Amino acid sequence: MKQFLFSISIFALCITCKAQTANTINIGKIDTIQSTLLNEKRGIWVYNPNEGKGDIYEKQRYPVVYLLDGDAHFSSVVGMIQQLSTVNGNMICPEMIVVGIPNTDRTRDLTPSHVDIALPHMDSAFCKTSGGGEQFISFIEKELMPYIDSHYPTEPYKMLIGHSFGGLAVMQTFVHHTDLFNSYICIDPSMWWNNKTLLQQAQKALAEKKFENKTLYLGIANTMDEGMDINKVLKDTAAENDHIRSILELQRAFETNKQNSLKYRGKYYADDTHGSAPLITEYDGLHFIFDFYPMKLSFKESTDSTATLVDKYVAHFNRVSKQMGYTVKPSESEINYMGYEALGSEHYKKAESFFKLNIANFPNSFNVYDSYGDFFVAQNDKANAVIQFKKALSIKENADTRKKLEKL
Repeated sequence: MKQFLFSISIFALCITCKAQTANTINIGKIDTIQSTLLNEKRGIWVYNPNEGKGDIYEKQRYPVVYLLDGDAHFSSVVGMIQQLSTVNGNMICPEMIVVGIPNTDRTRDLTPSHVDIALPHMDSAFCKTSGGGEQFISFIEKELMPYIDSHYPTEPYKMLIGHSFGGLAVMQTFVHHTDLFNSYICIDPSMWWNNKTLLQQAQKALAEKKFENKTLYLGIANTMDEGMDINKVLKDTAAENDHIRSILELQRAFETNKQNSLKYRGKYYADDTHGSAPLITEYDGLHFIFDFYPMKLSFKESTDSTATLVDKYVAHFNRVSKQMGYTVKPSESEINYMGYEALGSEHYKKAESFFKLNIANFPNSFNVYDSYGDFFVAQNDKANAVIQFKKALSIKENADTRKKLEKL
């Protein structure tokens, strides 16, 4: 059934083209929210995977990534998630909404406590507004999250990503507001802040609290003086190495408290600086956090002519749903493609199983009935083809479906 496979390719091309208009490529939009808690208007950058997908498939809902220093990391994180969530990327992670939070007063919002001077060489004006971290976390919890949930197609799973001072804010949230997020990516955090007060709180929490169903990935950059190594720096007392020493102390607390049920991994990136560490940490973090998400199939399993592969999809996404805490379905477009591929190979039982799986998962999509109608056409079952095409048209008028129905 080459005709059907060609149609799928054309649909995919149209979807791609719809994301590009007027010679521009858009990966998100700038939204705003008026914050009572912070007494200011905040801009937010939002990537919604539904945008640019066209209107063939039913709109989906997605987990949400909240990204600190959003304007600095938005493009790279969105691009990475786009790549890792596609079929060609073997679906390392789910598609996700990304909410980038640009700064208005970075020191105020991302530091947990007020200090007059953070470091001896630092201007005191830099610290004047420091210590607003709790208020900023309240803004995220009580104003930003409800706004995102009411304006965008969200699922309940949430992730927080932060770098440097943003990593400090990630740790403040993880320690004192653990249940606000399901998972955390903490990148080279400034744990030296205020004589390592938050570090000490984190050490205590990791020893005493439970972190069931929580995941954290820690990335550590190489910020040591030349001639130092990971062992020497722990015994060193130079102030300029306080940054990495404090993070290594944090890493030790994570690694020695395995009784707290936290899913944790940390990695030292010897070849990356404080500035280059975010990209590789986010990439490795997504792999680690969603290690349960990829569906690994052998060549034999993927080419099996029976309906066994459909059963594997169902079982796999049942396991994924348990990990994510809500019902996760395989994408309509992927299952649609698998159905047509089986149909083109005349594996009819397999094809029908895929089409029926899509109907069960997306009963409000005109496409699933249109595709099932194509299945019956291929089997010369005109009566059932007509029924399916009529169902599709009852949901949404579509010129191609109408032509197929009229031809029958």
